[in-house]
Amino acid sequence: MEQTHTSHNGTAATTPGAQRRVLVVEDDATIVDAIATRLRAEGFLVQTAGDGPSAVDTAEAWQPDLLILDIMLPGFDGLEVCRRVQAQRPVPVMMLTARDDETDMLVGLGVGADDYMTKPFSMRELAARVHVLLRRMERAALAASTPRSGILRLGELEIDHAQRRVRVRGEDVHLTPTEFDLLVCLANTPRAVLSREQLLAEVWDWADASGTRTVDSHIKALRRKIGAERIRTVHGVGYALETPTP
Repeated sequence: MEQTHTSHNGTAATTPGAQRRVLVVEDDATIVDAIATRLRAEGFLVQTAGDGPSAVDTAEAWQPDLLILDIMLPGFDGLEVCRRVQAQRPVPVMMLTARDDETDMLVGLGVGADDYMTKPFSMRELAARVHVLLRRMERAALAASTPRSGILRLGELEIDHAQRRVRVRGEDVHLTPTEFDLLVCLANTPRAVLSREQLLAEVWDWADASGTRTVDSHIKALRRKIGAERIRTVHGVGYALETPTP
């Protein structure tokens, strides 16, 4: 694996080969150092920021491939950072939160985050999820360049694979890439119940049951956008996409 070196001013020095850029936004120096060290060991180029304004400025100047973003920040919070960065250009975002608060998670997903982790977390899992998130974005880009034909219609719900667009009653619904992939996964077998573990493996490429709460939060965010009645919960099992009765 090629090594990544960082200059004294914090700028990652490029080495041969295509390396992914990760911007870590966190005001706790210990956590920043631990994340940056692990990701550099994985071959990523890493920049860091410790507050909201510098995070937005660094994202604009450095154009990262992925953002790891704490919710609680000086200046303005991570939710506002996410809004401003996503307004500049779409970029996958991993939210970090110190509070195991589902409201924070749902709000984060609502402003454009793709995944989240609650502190404390293992650096091994964080690195694995970063790799997974970037692979998913690559698959989404490939799907967009080699689209499937046609539009899937399930009652008032339309899924356009070619344009990765979703409409409900003819109105466009904005979904994050993760939410779109989750909806497509459910729509591939409508009315069939898929377990949280199945969804986690299919959508996130993550086979660890510790991540099933991530599935639950994304399902809740998806329900708010397409209608709660369209996704059925089977308690103790998983979820199914409801379709109109013939």
